Amino acid sequence: MRSFTHFDAYSIEDTCTALGQYKGRAQLKAGGSDLLSILKGDFLPDYPEVIINIKTIPGLDYIKEDGDFLRIGALVRLIEMVRSPLLSHKYSVLVKAAHTVASPQIRNVATLGGNLCQDTRCWYYRYPRSMGGPLQCLRKGSGSCLAVKGDNRYHAIMGGKKCFAVCPSDMAVALACLDGRLIIAGPRGERNVAVADFFYPLGNDLAEDEMITEIEIPARRNPAQQNFLKFTLRKPIDFAIVSVASVISIEKGVCTDARIVLGAVAPFPVRVRAAEELLIGKPVSEEIVMSAADEALAGSKPLSKNAYKVQIAKTLVKRAVMGSTD
Repeated sequence: MRSFTHFDAYSIEDTCTALGQYKGRAQLKAGGSDLLSILKGDFLPDYPEVIINIKTIPGLDYIKEDGDFLRIGALVRLIEMVRSPLLSHKYSVLVKAAHTVASPQIRNVATLGGNLCQDTRCWYYRYPRSMGGPLQCLRKGSGSCLAVKGDNRYHAIMGGKKCFAVCPSDMAVALACLDGRLIIAGPRGERNVAVADFFYPLGNDLAEDEMITEIEIPARRNPAQQNFLKFTLRKPIDFAIVSVASVISIEKGVCTDARIVLGAVAPFPVRVRAAEELLIGKPVSEEIVMSAADEALAGSKPLSKNAYKVQIAKTLVKRAVMGSTD
């Protein structure tokens, strides 16, 4: 790795001030599981001058219900989400998603905020300097998306525009299924952004002097069956090829409410409302669920090498929803 300055932050205000002073030349470090690989790969056009350790900020590692909301601090580690009795009881889709992330070693250090803010996994974007990189693309400021005419096996089949890298965050998919919102702090004060609206094809909604401090989820009042399914090549450690989060409410065999979100198929989590509408008010049968799965992927536009993702996504939707009736 190259040399950089490292210092500990002890408040949100100090962190945002430092980010503003360095104007894009600083990186935040919480668990560091993604950041360290970025520094070692040295594939960014501009190497960070400063690493700001935010694990030293007190009071951002909570999981609690507060009136009408579940609130989770951005520095909560994924292992703490897996072990949380509150989440297991009422928000199990978060537990299931957290449990699929990487390996136990990484879940022990990785934070929820870090999982949401991790950089894209596109292999063109991350092509290391030591092997002749970095490769230029529009996400780095110039050029075109190399995956469009190249090896796009794991790239977007929906929503790709200028960049076809998929959102790598499993937690974003589960949070979007629960209508999660991000509390973002900066010098101009706090703002509130829906998880589903946080991600763009070329990055995310954070300004260079902002950080996520909290994730806010409407408290669940009615019982529902929740699922998170993820297809990978190597089950213990891989990023998703396709994932699906679902929250399904069923009364007397009839679906009364449905939320289905697809992951790893677009640069952002994709809520498939048309598929949800097919389910609501109907008995949950294999026939209606297959119709919903077809509707969920109706807008897909695969690239040359990733059409196989469509069938995998349909299968995961079917399994997630049918599993919810058990």
